[in-house]
Amino acid sequence: MDADAAPVQNPMVVLREEFDDWAVLYNPDTAQAVGLSPTAVAVWKLIDGRRDVETIVTEVKAGYSDVPDTAGDEVRELLVGFLRDGFTGVPDAE
Repeated sequence: MDADAAPVQNPMVVLREEFDDWAVLYNPDTAQAVGLSPTAVAVWKLIDGRRDVETIVTEVKAGYSDVPDTAGDEVRELLVGFLRDGFTGVPDAE
């Protein structure tokens, strides 16, 4: 995924927040469900079609203390996984 891509949530996907800030993402189109850590939930909530990948990375890093150096790569990897698994999409540039 390009750094300037602004991913959007698949409107069919359901986020079910559980106890301790964990959540489950469910895609009824594919019947796939994944568990999300609190950090992954924070990333999911930033996906709005306006924020590009680098903005999402920056906002996640700013929202936590003691962020490891690998955080940016981990957020990018999560975003690629969301796209690959159909939880998100990237609108065509106009």
